Amino acid sequence: MQNRWNSTTAPTTDALDEIVHVSRLLGSDPGLVLHGGGNTSIKSQATDVTGETVDVLYVKGSGWDLVSIERAGFAPLRRARLAQLLAVEKLTDTQMMNELRQSSLDSSAPDPSVESLLHAMLPARVVLHSHADALVAVMNQPDGRESIEQIYGDRLIVIPYVMPGFDLARLVAELWPKLSTPETEGMVLMNHGLFTLGETGEEAYSRHIEFIQMAEERAGFVAHEAPDAATQYTDAAGDPLERARFRADASRIAGRPLIVRESGSARAREFAASPTVSVRATHGPATPDHVIRTKRLPLIGRDLAGYASAYTSYFVECSPRRDAALTQLDAVPRVVLDPEWGLVTVGGSAAETSIAEDIYLHTMDIVDAAERQSGYQALPSGDIFDVEYWELEQAKLRRGASTKRFQGEIALVTGAASGIGRACAQVLLDQGAAVIGLDLSEGVTDTFSAPGWLGVQADVADLEQLRSAIEQGVRRFGGIDIVVPAAGIFTKSALLADMDDAGWLRSLSVNTTAVARLFSLVHPYLKLAPKGGRVVLIATKNIAAPGPGASSYSASKAAAAQVARVAALEWAPDGIRVNLVHPDAVFDTGLWTPELLAERARKYGVTEDEYKRRNLLSLEITSLDVGRAVAELCSDNFRATTGANLPVDGGNERVI
Repeated sequence: MQNRWNSTTAPTTDALDEIVHVSRLLGSDPGLVLHGGGNTSIKSQATDVTGETVDVLYVKGSGWDLVSIERAGFAPLRRARLAQLLAVEKLTDTQMMNELRQSSLDSSAPDPSVESLLHAMLPARVVLHSHADALVAVMNQPDGRESIEQIYGDRLIVIPYVMPGFDLARLVAELWPKLSTPETEGMVLMNHGLFTLGETGEEAYSRHIEFIQMAEERAGFVAHEAPDAATQYTDAAGDPLERARFRADASRIAGRPLIVRESGSARAREFAASPTVSVRATHGPATPDHVIRTKRLPLIGRDLAGYASAYTSYFVECSPRRDAALTQLDAVPRVVLDPEWGLVTVGGSAAETSIAEDIYLHTMDIVDAAERQSGYQALPSGDIFDVEYWELEQAKLRRGASTKRFQGEIALVTGAASGIGRACAQVLLDQGAAVIGLDLSEGVTDTFSAPGWLGVQADVADLEQLRSAIEQGVRRFGGIDIVVPAAGIFTKSALLADMDDAGWLRSLSVNTTAVARLFSLVHPYLKLAPKGGRVVLIATKNIAAPGPGASSYSASKAAAAQVARVAALEWAPDGIRVNLVHPDAVFDTGLWTPELLAERARKYGVTEDEYKRRNLLSLEITSLDVGRAVAELCSDNFRATTGANLPVDGGNERVI
């Protein structure tokens, strides 16, 4: 852990800029906070609409990550009102959050941190809170408290574990005057994290780093690098179809499609294959808030039914702790440790599985460090349950989650780096799907930066490259639900009398044979799709209305359309729908260069804009129009449609 404070780049005049700067420093180190963890605050003044100067607490808002937080990510709360709330004897956390929202100077600000009252009562201008791995490794041991007291002495006070919220704020308000001294620079919340205080961001941050360095030294802590996403699936073991079957079973138990991500961490595989993993990995999460992302325990092996039964028993056993009716969460694990697969994470989106993977890789470091001392010990199951079934989380369930159309589903799109293929991938990503994008261009890997994107450079006409790309995608996301064959080539125009043999064969290879091979390879995965498999072939208007000089393109695309029609017949018993979209005159693709467009417009004696709109509706057709049509055909709105042909061409006289 390094102190990365740089006085030359740190803001010095504006309080909000100061807390943004120090928050980003804190958040940029995953050994301190992960994915929304931690919180920060600064005390300052602001002027309200009456012109009155108001003492305020700027505190991190819900939904913001420290690594990327901006000024808008802090909620400005009236300190006088917070002091009044701390004097109240009892509040539910729901009541507390309501009062915190009402104390804000800005109704458009995010919901303030649930630990806002704690920040408000601590006697310092700047307060920083993290869940640092090294400190958690020291705390999560049978003699954790004694170790903390030995390391820090009077510099930090120690607070026994209490669930974050109003009760914790009240407890600290009661204990702080009794336990703190003039030398006190912060506090440790057992099994939770570190708070440091300072009159400046630099002071609070420097203290924070120093305290973590002291914990690292005590624990002999070693942080391991996360696997490189670009290389993590090259040596994966076993049949990828087994991953898809596992995902299908998990989705059935959850009642919705799920993403299943295989980690590429060799160390995670070693951890998962350890003969003692069933003991080492079943004590509980490193900090209680991780339970929201990882559940209390991982699944060891692949017995999903056994895990679901045990999880339901845990819910029934712990539910009486709460004085309210609770809605049971799904009984699917979020972390799986399997000796062959290594670390696998499960979630409703690719982002959720990535977050769970990050958290568990850090958890392994914590467990390792604790075991080198007196052993790893998490909080009792009841305390973890209280966070997992926190009234604020239950309220979210009652309000109902806002899910996107293809949430938890996986699409494979070929030709995804540009044109129609890229547009299809974009629409599917926007509507919640994870997307495996294949393209001959190496730029496909960076076409999108979303967690749900996996770009694989591959020649679809090469069987082994195609097979390998599909397997990479399945290992990243767990299966395939939607397939959009959009890759295609239009070789140089040539009359039949001047037929180019090489161009003809290349057209058949890419436009027809590659499609047939793709269909054969993806069929086993589509059969397992939780909501039924769907295929939409990007065909062409040329099938119905070919033009001179386009024999190789028209014939090869027509053959591919026949493959799709046969698939619709053969796969209907498997619940797989196969439909075709026929675009025409889509000018924002690689097929249409500026020179070609100008040449065609001159040939017809019209402007380029008029040429683009040469259809019955006088519309300029874009790749996005095609992408939206593809997504619609994949939706439940067309659940009773297969073998259909949908033109996206603005209306063509020859076709009609």
